[in-house]
Amino acid sequence: MLNDKRFIKFKSEKQRDSIKLKDNEINVLFYSEKNILLSENFNSQKDLLNLFKKIINDDSSNTILVRSEKGNFLLVKRKTSDKNLTFRYLEELGGRIYNKIKPLGSSQVKIYENNISINERLALGILLSSYKFENYKKNKIKQITNLKNVVFVCNEPNKNLNKISEIQNLAKGVFTARDLVWQPPNILYPSSFADECKKLKKIGVKVTIYNEKQLQKIGMDALLAVGRGSRKDSQVVVMEWSGGKKNNKPMAFIGKGVCFDSGGLSLKPAKSMEDMKWDMGGAATVTGIIEAAALSKLKYNLIGVIGLVENMPDGDAQRPGDVVKSYSGQTIEVLNTDAEGRLVLADILSWTEKKYNPKFMINFATLTGAMIVALGNIRAGLFSNDKEISEAIFNSGEITGEKVWAMPLDDDYDQLIKTEIADMKNIGGPGAGSITAGCFLKRHIEKTPWAHLDIAGVTWQNKSTPSIPSGGVGWGVRMLYHLIKQY
Repeated sequence: MLNDKRFIKFKSEKQRDSIKLKDNEINVLFYSEKNILLSENFNSQKDLLNLFKKIINDDSSNTILVRSEKGNFLLVKRKTSDKNLTFRYLEELGGRIYNKIKPLGSSQVKIYENNISINERLALGILLSSYKFENYKKNKIKQITNLKNVVFVCNEPNKNLNKISEIQNLAKGVFTARDLVWQPPNILYPSSFADECKKLKKIGVKVTIYNEKQLQKIGMDALLAVGRGSRKDSQVVVMEWSGGKKNNKPMAFIGKGVCFDSGGLSLKPAKSMEDMKWDMGGAATVTGIIEAAALSKLKYNLIGVIGLVENMPDGDAQRPGDVVKSYSGQTIEVLNTDAEGRLVLADILSWTEKKYNPKFMINFATLTGAMIVALGNIRAGLFSNDKEISEAIFNSGEITGEKVWAMPLDDDYDQLIKTEIADMKNIGGPGAGSITAGCFLKRHIEKTPWAHLDIAGVTWQNKSTPSIPSGGVGWGVRMLYHLIKQY
């Protein structure tokens, strides 16, 4: 989690008038149309410059590898307009560079770019693209890359390196979220997840773990009802980063941590169950952002609260038709035990609001399959009771590429979870499943600005992109990091 040996080392050095070539090194240069960007580097190497101009004039590729007696170069086509240089574009560009260089066997790459903001995103893209999870392979896939160092050549190397150090901290948070989502359910269950969170104490995070007896005393009966069918005890973990002023209200992030979801007595079909190890993706995101913030010593007060349970069928499992009382005092008729995540979130949302009086609350949850039907694997669903926090999340998503789309929480939808026997039921009708789940959560918020992000469609991906290998995405860590610093 903290000291990850998978990480590439970044360096930075002062730009010179010419390139000093080394064995087993690749020099990355950017071009646009027919021009080499930063061509002032080649004042004393006009022959190289002329060669490159000829090559890019004759080649329409986005990346061109040039092997010559004078050294190895990778020419990478790049947009030049600031409008086009988005976080996502630059990170994917960094991923493309990494994937192009990976099979070449070079131990060091030099990237020639003066703009520190561009270098930050390139570095993040390189890191995100290099991620792999091979913990349980006897014969690990042989590394086809010997890449150890990435050197940025620029005018302000010290300033550049400081910025990239922060980017590395962010990437570590993303790696942690990905690792947690990848873990099999026999390895990652409530107490072992809590043990992973304990490791954050080393970087100054206060970690408090509540066991079942303590949760019973607190009154989190809805959460505990979900875990009744499991032999693994349920847990609630609170992670506190106090980087801001003592009197400043904390920002609170809440995560659904269903470490495995069988559906309970409302049992899922086998095909729908095999991916349910990542039903704790919301808790993974929360853990990752707390780690990233602490590593960078962000000057904000943050709280991460995750509810860790297993939803299993057993003789003592909750039944369809049961009525449970939530921490808020409201009663819930459980008509479908596979709509369990909202029971977990209801208790920890109400409890977090009362105990910590946060500035705002944002929860993350792989909550509904209906969200995948609505938005696919492109955007997360955004539900909120507050315009300001909703707009802040949307804007951070657009900037970082972890995009959301606002969904309604009208009173007409809220009517769908009314029931005769209790204050509410845990499912609505056959339609608007994601919306009624959001309405359910909203009922457990009193006054705090709040947003619910349904990340069911974006937590895991089956196809790789330039900066995101297939598997666990670590979705939301980058978006939250940006939001924290901008809010």
